[in-house]
Amino acid sequence: QAQLVESGGGLVQAGESLRLSCIVSGRTFSRYEMGWFRRPRWSEMEFVASISWSGVSQSYASSVKGRFTISRDNAKRTVYLEMNNLKPEDTGVYYCALGAEFGLASRDRKDYSDWGQGTQVTVSS
Repeated sequence: QAQLVESGGGLVQAGESLRLSCIVSGRTFSRYEMGWFRRPRWSEMEFVASISWSGVSQSYASSVKGRFTISRDNAKRTVYLEMNNLKPEDTGVYYCALGAEFGLASRDRKDYSDWGQGTQVTVSS
């Protein structure tokens, strides 16, 4: 089983930026698609962004497209989520997740088998 540890969350004002990081151990990181999901306080888990095993393909929720960027550094076994122009509706607990081997950036959380503990992002208006 893989271990995933997120970091980088915090409290920011609307319009500011944050970068989340997630370091992975226990698997050959470079072979797996990775995703970011979030759980707003009063809602269900939702897809945010994903990246294919190769890094060539990315997928974004429509609510974050153009503001968020997912990337990966295989040498550091780390996936990042750069979040710009944050809005209050981006508030929630953000989770990184490890998906399928040689996966192509799935948006379905059922395709993700291992999850981090989550990091809180709070955006004030």
